[in-house]
Amino acid sequence: MFEVMARLKIRHGELDGFKQQAAEMMRQTREKDTKTLRYDWFISDDGTQCEVREGYVDADGLLEHAHNVAGAREKLFRDHAYGHEMTLYGEPSPALAELMQRLAGHVKFNRYSLLQGLESDIQVPHEVPA
Repeated sequence: MFEVMARLKIRHGELDGFKQQAAEMMRQTREKDTKTLRYDWFISDDGTQCEVREGYVDADGLLEHAHNVAGAREKLFRDHAYGHEMTLYGEPSPALAELMQRLAGHVKFNRYSLLQGLESDIQVPHEVPA
């Protein structure tokens, strides 16, 4: 699974509009996406920030999703949100890496590679004594 966490800030006075546009993005995701496993929106207690927890079958699932909600996402950021930051957990596909490069001035990206997990541990080489 390829996981993502998106963070964004909600414009002052735009919480209701933000919630409506988030619902539209959720509707489009349900209807169009084929590789999305998780798409959960969380709002801070003070209503100023949002985190979206996302899971996809693979890295290209994020590309499919981004394409499917492009218009709705554009409206979300134009009218209701700003400060888009994304954290990716895993290796992006070449196509996703290219998109990230194109968006670098608009979206802050953080990337993490798996060190250990319940299903697949990564073997860390031990130093051989001299």
